[in-house]
Amino acid sequence: MRRILVSALMAAGVLAAPAHAEFSIPGYELVQTAPVETPLHSDDLRSPAQVWTEMFDNATSEIVIGQFYAVIKPGSVFDKVVEHLEAAGKRGVKIRFLLDQKGVGLSEKPTIERLKAIPNLDLRILDFNKLTGNGIIHAKYLVVDGKTAFIGSQNFDWRSFEHIHETGLRITDPKVVGQVLAIFNQDWRAQALTAAGQIAPVLNVKTALPDIHQPTFLLASPNQYNPAGVGDSETGLPALLAEAKSEVRIQLLDYAPLSYGPKGTRPYYAVIDNAVRAAANRGVKIKLMVSNWNLEQPAQVYLKSLAILPNVEIRVVTLPVASTGFVPFARVIHSKTMVIDNQVAWVGTSNWAGGYFDLSRNLEVVMRNEKMAQRLAALQEQTWTSAYAQPLDINKQYPKPAKGSPE
Repeated sequence: MRRILVSALMAAGVLAAPAHAEFSIPGYELVQTAPVETPLHSDDLRSPAQVWTEMFDNATSEIVIGQFYAVIKPGSVFDKVVEHLEAAGKRGVKIRFLLDQKGVGLSEKPTIERLKAIPNLDLRILDFNKLTGNGIIHAKYLVVDGKTAFIGSQNFDWRSFEHIHETGLRITDPKVVGQVLAIFNQDWRAQALTAAGQIAPVLNVKTALPDIHQPTFLLASPNQYNPAGVGDSETGLPALLAEAKSEVRIQLLDYAPLSYGPKGTRPYYAVIDNAVRAAANRGVKIKLMVSNWNLEQPAQVYLKSLAILPNVEIRVVTLPVASTGFVPFARVIHSKTMVIDNQVAWVGTSNWAGGYFDLSRNLEVVMRNEKMAQRLAALQEQTWTSAYAQPLDINKQYPKPAKGSPE
């Protein structure tokens, strides 16, 4: 057991991490979680365990954290990271922690009690569903001292630091950091209003096309609750896809032109799917990589309908069970990234389906930077060409994937 823990710590970068292991462009550092017992690690990318620990250690005044849910496992890599958050609170750093109401059901009671016990930490629960009708805080982010932010696919969950493929960004770009903090403050105020039985006012009635030609910029959803100056993800993503000329590479947990309706219904949501198909129809090569969780029905049918189009190649990634046994809701690719023409890089928190870009709080960072785009493409290629990725067979009826329990 000790050897497994040490290996996990090394994989997460907590132990024996070379000081030079960092890939960055001005204002943005690419961060990766490589699932343990896989060869998907990258020597030039730091882990979120390293980055979050450093951020918590450097905090002097305030840490804000927005997350869907929270799960800490004693003795895990993430457990050690949270110890640094606790140390920040003990030395007087103010901590504001915002969780989603639906996410409380996914969180574990000991974790919630541990967070509440941190000195100077104010934990609040926002029922985002009351703002949009059927949304959640799905963004995963934090801001330290108003100067450094982290946005990525990593949930506040020990599994996201050991058993799941994740991608994120450490951000020091003052404009974007300020916008992320403004989003947190907006949602923090919305929590106070909803808790008091009031409705948070809509900020943006009309959806304006964001300026997608900036060198770097932030997109967020839902548009009606974005602070001034923050672009809308739901219009920004199709606009970016519309300018693609040769190739679009995408890595996601899941992809489907479906949303989430009442009583388990899946209403049709074609905004993103239409943009992807339009790109393929005009000759742009689409390389879409999704997790095996995406093989649930009816999403499997829509994936196959996309795969039969010219210029579209889809691969499904299945990670092996850990040697320690089945880990529920883990051993999966969870990154949400895109590269357009090896020139534009996208790192975000949204799955590409209904409910994420229109109803839920999500954050996406766009970088028009060839160096970052090529590095992100190489990170995708590492998994795309691995033994875990297999072409989607449109003639095969895939079984329901195992998520919460072995099947």
